[in-house]
Amino acid sequence: MNPRKIVLFIFFTLSILLAVTFLSKSYIREGEGRESGFELGKLFIKYPTVSEFLLTNKPEVNTRADSVISIIEKSIPVEEFVPSIPDFSSIDTSEVLRIQYPGNKSDFTARLKSQLESGTCRILHYGDSQLEGDRISGYLRNRLQGIYGGNGPGFIPVKQVYNQVSADVICSDNWLRFAVFDPTQPKLAHKEYGLYASLSRFTPFDHTTVDSLTIQSLPPVKADIQINPSAKSYARLKSFSKIGLHYGNAVYPVSIKVFNNGQLIKEGNLIADNNYHCYEIITDGRSGEIHIELESICSPDFYGLTLDGNSGISLDNIAMRGSSGTVFSGMKAGIFSRMAGLLNPEIIIFQYGGNTVPYVKDSVAIDNYARYLMGHINWVRRFMPDASIIFIGPTDMSTMENGEMVTYQLLPYLNDKLRSTCLKNGIAYWSMYEAMGGKNSMPFWVEQKLAANDYTHFSPQGTKIISELFFTALYLDLAQ
Repeated sequence: MNPRKIVLFIFFTLSILLAVTFLSKSYIREGEGRESGFELGKLFIKYPTVSEFLLTNKPEVNTRADSVISIIEKSIPVEEFVPSIPDFSSIDTSEVLRIQYPGNKSDFTARLKSQLESGTCRILHYGDSQLEGDRISGYLRNRLQGIYGGNGPGFIPVKQVYNQVSADVICSDNWLRFAVFDPTQPKLAHKEYGLYASLSRFTPFDHTTVDSLTIQSLPPVKADIQINPSAKSYARLKSFSKIGLHYGNAVYPVSIKVFNNGQLIKEGNLIADNNYHCYEIITDGRSGEIHIELESICSPDFYGLTLDGNSGISLDNIAMRGSSGTVFSGMKAGIFSRMAGLLNPEIIIFQYGGNTVPYVKDSVAIDNYARYLMGHINWVRRFMPDASIIFIGPTDMSTMENGEMVTYQLLPYLNDKLRSTCLKNGIAYWSMYEAMGGKNSMPFWVEQKLAANDYTHFSPQGTKIISELFFTALYLDLAQ
């Protein structure tokens, strides 16, 4: 073969390939992020643009958070010890991203401080899968209890669907879980999911779905709940002296026995009047096994357990996998309102937005989401009008674009839109996206093993760092 012809062929082929790059454009494609290529009718052909072909616009990993991470790691306390007053004298707190407040910052933070110092302060932490297993909530709870007092992990579902590090709750196999935010389940007809947006039953039916004659012919069903302090948890969360078993929708008699380390400490019957009630169990506060035995022909709805101390901070972790925070107004208000009245939450933290990022196509979709989300937050606020509200925005999230992991194109706009919407509606805002470093910061967190390879969720160490960043921002404002 003629070498000259081979060289000319290669040159000619590469010239054609380069020429085609001038036809290629960058598109934002739904569910796929940004892609380069060109359209032939209904067919989309992926192809690099000129700059991508020549590697002139390769995205750089944002390492801006490196200095903040190295600084904040110094302030993370030893697991078993939380100082009453954090000492930030050895770190540069000026680099910590601060919380933004609506209206007068001093008025908002003074109110927050008063609520935290009130003697008994319950905090609701609603969020998506970033909270599962008591992540972020558990760290923040431990920090706040170290300052303002308190014990116990707060809310725990009866039926577990993911690992909980705050307490070991094991129930018998006949328990079922129903959640308003679970898209794999049909919604319950009565729509009464309660303050924690989920419930558990030990029979697959309730009195509204089976006629009374059929139920009366069924044998009694037994069910168990076992509660142990978690060996993986913080010291303060391992002790709790007040257990609340929240239930409703009970029509048929339900017997209950409670054992503490094998010794019977309480027995009786749940109130079968179809209303909401909390069955309270008082313990000596020492670590030990609590065993609850229930028996009935028809299960009530159990909205969960609350494991608290007698005073101080109680912080409830309410993780909703896959949720964008737009499920609240789909519930009926009855049980939700009664639980809010009994538990009296003084502070609410919402943490949503990440599950929306991969699916929004343009700024109009984000505007609509922010408006829709605020409608659901206002629905919650109707039942806790005096509560202070803080919104934590989504993390940086990466998608594959032309072989590189980069920030979703519309995420920065979503962060800005959520911030402006919250501030206009009297809600404080903390940008987790900016605290991480901003655009294209997630690859750095993954490289440092502070985030998982899904480029969305934090690793255990990353969870501590991002939680400490939020706590530091909050504490600095409260200290002022």
